[in-house]
Amino acid sequence: MAGLRIGTAGVPHSAKPQTTPNGVVRVAELGLQHMEIEFVHGVRMSEKTAYQVRELAERHNVSLTVHAPYYINLNSAEPEKVEASKQRILQAARIGAKAGAKSVTFHAAFYHEADPKQVYQVVKGHMEDMLAELAKHGVDIRLSPETTGGPTQFGTLEELVRLGQDLPGVFPCVDFAHLYARSLGELNTYEDFAAVLELISRNLGPEALQAVHIHLSGIEHGPRGEKRHVPLEETALNYRAVLQALVDFNVQGWLTCESPILEEDALILKGLYEELDQS
Repeated sequence: MAGLRIGTAGVPHSAKPQTTPNGVVRVAELGLQHMEIEFVHGVRMSEKTAYQVRELAERHNVSLTVHAPYYINLNSAEPEKVEASKQRILQAARIGAKAGAKSVTFHAAFYHEADPKQVYQVVKGHMEDMLAELAKHGVDIRLSPETTGGPTQFGTLEELVRLGQDLPGVFPCVDFAHLYARSLGELNTYEDFAAVLELISRNLGPEALQAVHIHLSGIEHGPRGEKRHVPLEETALNYRAVLQALVDFNVQGWLTCESPILEEDALILKGLYEELDQS
C-alpha cells in the first residue's frame, strides 16, 4: 500500500443508480481510490452482491472498508441488545470480508453513567468474543472501533489504543472530525494531530501507521460534542493540518470522507493530500 487511499463514505451521489457495485465503478471514474460500504441502517447485501463488489473493486483498483450499523451498544444493560449489537458487527464483518473489505468500524458503546474503566472491561470482553468468532470461521477482516464524537460515548483515542494493546490485531478507526468535536474544538492544530499519530505509533508500533482506517470530513460541534457533519468549506476543523500530519508521518491506509457532499469533498481532500505529499 502506497500512501493514503481516499474516497467516499458510501456510494457517491453521482452514481446512477445508487447501488454499491455502481458506487465502486463511479469512485474509480472520479479518480478516487477507496469506498466505505455503509451498513449503517442494517446489513442489506447478499453474498452474490458482495462477490460482485469484490470483483469490481479488484478490477478498478478500489479499496474497501465497512461501517457497521449505528444500532450498537456493547454496554447496554439489556443482554439481548448486547447480543444483537455483536451480531450486527459480525454480520457486517462477514459480508464485508466477502466483498474484499479490509476493516470494519463501529461505534462500540455508551457509558450510561458507568465508570469508564468498567465499560472498557465490558467492551474488551465482547471484542474478545467477536474476534474468536471471526477466527473460528476464518473471516479475514479487521475490527476497528471508531473514535467517537461526544463524552457520553465510549471511544476516546486512549481507550481504543489500549484495546489494541490488549487485543492484538485490533486497531482504532481514527475519526479526526470526532476527535475535534469531542474536544469541543480544542484539538485542532498540527501538533495535536501529530500527537495522535505519535500515540498510536508509540503504543501499537510504527507498523500501526501503515494501514490506518481514517475518517475525515467537516463537522460542527456544540457543548456536548458532535452535532453533524458539514461540507469542508463550513467547518473550523483544520483538515489541512490533519493531512499535513498524515503526510509527515508517512501514514498509509484508507481515508473515508463522510461529508454531506461526498465525492466533492473527497476530491478536495485527495487533491490537497497529493499537493502536500509532493511539496
